[in-house]
Amino acid sequence: MDITFIDETTKLSADNLKEVENLLQFAADFLKISEDTELSVTFMDNAGIQVINRDYRGKDVPTDVISFALEEEGEDELPIIFDEDEEIFPRNLGDLMISTERAAEQAEEYGHTFERELGFLAVHGFLHLNGYDHMEPEDEKEMFGLQKEILDAYGLKR
Repeated sequence: MDITFIDETTKLSADNLKEVENLLQFAADFLKISEDTELSVTFMDNAGIQVINRDYRGKDVPTDVISFALEEEGEDELPIIFDEDEEIFPRNLGDLMISTERAAEQAEEYGHTFERELGFLAVHGFLHLNGYDHMEPEDEKEMFGLQKEILDAYGLKR
């Protein structure tokens, strides 16, 4: 899987970025995602993610992670459909935005490392990009169970 990282904070170490990349590659393998799949991950501060949360979700507060799934149809959008033998573009899952400030705050609040929280948020957003949600209790159980399974299998436990 091809992952583009954008660190608007310039505060993440090369090790932080490599760990998130390794974890997302592991999650992609876990879900049997094709290798020619793409996504982007942008790390930002609370002020940056608050603007996106306000503009796209109508919530004028900072949040921890936002996912924009390209394969999800919005209201009044028509699907883009290619014939199976016309797959000329790699699959693009979409974009993840993660607030590193919020990740640090939540790591302290939950009593685990910043690296664990960053990994948790990356997997959480990645699952959203792949169609998982937690709006209904049944869906929440499925998504959070899968999230825990991936993190545990990777070795990133609380």
